[in-house]
Amino acid sequence: MEHYKEVVGHFATGVVVVTAISSDGPVGFTCQTFGSLSIDPILVSFSARTSSRTWPKIRSVGRLGLNILSQDQEALARNFATSVDDKFDGVAWTQAPNGSPFLDGTLARLEGVVRQVGSYGDHDIAVVEIDYCETNSGVPLLFYRGGYGVPNS
Repeated sequence: MEHYKEVVGHFATGVVVVTAISSDGPVGFTCQTFGSLSIDPILVSFSARTSSRTWPKIRSVGRLGLNILSQDQEALARNFATSVDDKFDGVAWTQAPNGSPFLDGTLARLEGVVRQVGSYGDHDIAVVEIDYCETNSGVPLLFYRGGYGVPNS
C-alpha cells in the first residue's frame, strides 16, 4: 500500500473544499479527487472517505458547494482537512445562489445537486449536477507527493 501511495502521489491535483448547510450549520471537508465529468449535462465528480464524519452530513443535504482553492489558501485546505466540529470558525464565506457556502478568495466556485453516489473501497464517488459556477483570477493550490505546492525539482 505504501508503494502505491507513493506512485499515485506523483500526480498533482488541485484542492477543493466541499461545503453544505446542514442542520448543524455550515460543514465542509477538503478533497483532492475532483474533476469535470460531463459537459452536457454539466456534471462533476469527487470522492469522499466513507469514514468521514462530514461527508454523511453533506450527502444528506443533497445540495453542495465546491470551492477550488487558490495557491494562498493552504491554511484553509488544512483547516477543512481536520476532524474538528466547527471548521467554519473564523472562515469568511457567503451563500451561493441556492444556499451552499462559498468560501471567500477561492479560484472558482460551483454549486449543484448530488445526483448519484457509489461506494468503492474506502471511498464514495459522488456525481454532482452543476447549476451555478463562477471564477476569479489567480493560481490554483496544488497537492503533490503528500504536500501542498509542487517542488522545483
